Amino acid sequence: MVKKKVEKKVIITQLKSTISQTLRQKRTIVALGLGKINRSVEKNLSPQIKGMINKVNHLVEVKNLEK
Repeated sequence: MVKKKVEKKVIITQLKSTISQTLRQKRTIVALGLGKINRSVEKNLSPQIKGMINKVNHLVEVKNLEK
């Protein structure tokens, strides 16, 4: 039998500006689909997204999306 993997979803909201941040952090914010303060995106929580969130955790807020 094939088990169906349930993917967790999160809502990521940018809370702070990237003006004084490094280029790497600015590009990570853009790669997440953000770029302006108070913009939110819904993403599947994969290891890659977790790593991106960890790099810019001081700029964003993350909420789990309950089903």
